[in-house]
Amino acid sequence: MNIPNILTSIRILLIPVLVATYYLPWDGRYVTCAAIFAVAAFTDWLDGYLARKLDQATPFGAFFDPVADKVMVSVALVMLVESYASTLMTIASVVIVSREIVISALREWMAEMGKRASVAVSYIGKVKTAMQMLSIFMLLGSPPSSEWAIWGEAVLIFAALLTLWSMYVYLKAAWPELTSSISDKK
Repeated sequence: MNIPNILTSIRILLIPVLVATYYLPWDGRYVTCAAIFAVAAFTDWLDGYLARKLDQATPFGAFFDPVADKVMVSVALVMLVESYASTLMTIASVVIVSREIVISALREWMAEMGKRASVAVSYIGKVKTAMQMLSIFMLLGSPPSSEWAIWGEAVLIFAALLTLWSMYVYLKAAWPELTSSISDKK
């Protein structure tokens, strides 16, 4: 274990802490959940930075870092959808989670073909992630129907639009491989 892997492990361990805190009958849960999520988001950035800076990239980190991110975001969105009962938030959350599944599968498939670089993280993907994290932070940090929550929903909808755009960019990059595999089998 190295520092980046420890940070990834902490992020995974924070998931049940986030869930337990979210359902506590306590007004301070909003700020606490936002703080837990902020720590998790920071460790996401920090573990990648340290893995590159300290040359400590490992197979464990390469596998668990994206898994930890996707599980943390998915769990947070599921909890928020339940609490907010908003059609737009539900649609935005479904778009975000579905895209993560599709792109993860696409990356795995492209890696098997030796073409993982074709679907490397793009700039739009990084902006999408930042907006997603900001919106979830805002939504976790405030009770539903508060002004902050309304802004959080707007940012989540924007993040979902960026999510669709980034999925289009990834699928467009992989399209030649996807269609050549289909035509090769005919």
